[in-house]
Amino acid sequence: MVKTNDPEVVWDKPNEVDDKWIQFIDDNVLASTLLSESLNVTLIEAMVSGEFFSQSTLYAAVPDFTPKPYAWGTYAADSNIHFFLCAFVDMDEVTLPDPQKFARGLARLHTTTVSPTGKYGFHVATLQGLVPQYVDWTDTWEEFFSRSLQRLVENEEKAQGPDAEMQRLVSAIFSKVIPRLLRPLETGGRSIQPCLVHSDLWDGNVATDLDTNSPMIFDSTCIYAHNECKLLAVRNHEATLTRGPDELAPLRPVRHRMRKEYIEAYFKEVHPSEPGEDHDDRNVLYCL
Repeated sequence: MVKTNDPEVVWDKPNEVDDKWIQFIDDNVLASTLLSESLNVTLIEAMVSGEFFSQSTLYAAVPDFTPKPYAWGTYAADSNIHFFLCAFVDMDEVTLPDPQKFARGLARLHTTTVSPTGKYGFHVATLQGLVPQYVDWTDTWEEFFSRSLQRLVENEEKAQGPDAEMQRLVSAIFSKVIPRLLRPLETGGRSIQPCLVHSDLWDGNVATDLDTNSPMIFDSTCIYAHNECKLLAVRNHEATLTRGPDELAPLRPVRHRMRKEYIEAYFKEVHPSEPGEDHDDRNVLYCL
């Protein structure tokens, strides 16, 4: 996909290719090569492979809800350039999908998938932007979320430098907030099961298939997690560096077009986990 300011060029529409576009693409391939060389090449490769394995796992679960992935690989002529190939879907990215149809598709993903190990995590590295997610197989959701958030906090401190106030707040989150809100999910006779989550849901990764009028989700960074957690990307997508696992969270911020009606539609399909009275507070925690 090549980014351009030309209003007539849409990434999911076929366009005639003339000489100016060939030159434009050549220039961007060169730019991507320079980017790969300036970053860790292994990281770039992980971005592409993680996308492929995420989409493959997603497609196996809900093939009518996401484009079919075909392959990923590395250019034979340049080992710094990697690619991901999936089926072309003619999509409407302007009009948001119907909330009820979207909620039913997402609920089907969450209620029909189970972790192959019975644990939280994923079998390959996946990334949120340039930040690797925590994917090690972990027994409890509290532990998995804590480790995920700890990794992101460490990345933030490396990027921005230490901050005494932030360290105090983070300490309280780990010692008080997370145990209070997440431990009850799997204690006192209660339990949750890790399911497959897209992990980066927001209106930029959702569209409508023009042939079927059905919602489509794409650009996933999957993990097996608590189903509620990743709804939060509909709430807090811009906080890429510090966001932990959050499927529903991105649906809450005012800046996003997919908001409250999508969360409400989802919870008509899937009831909040118990304790139900902690549901909204958990949602806020997942936005971090």
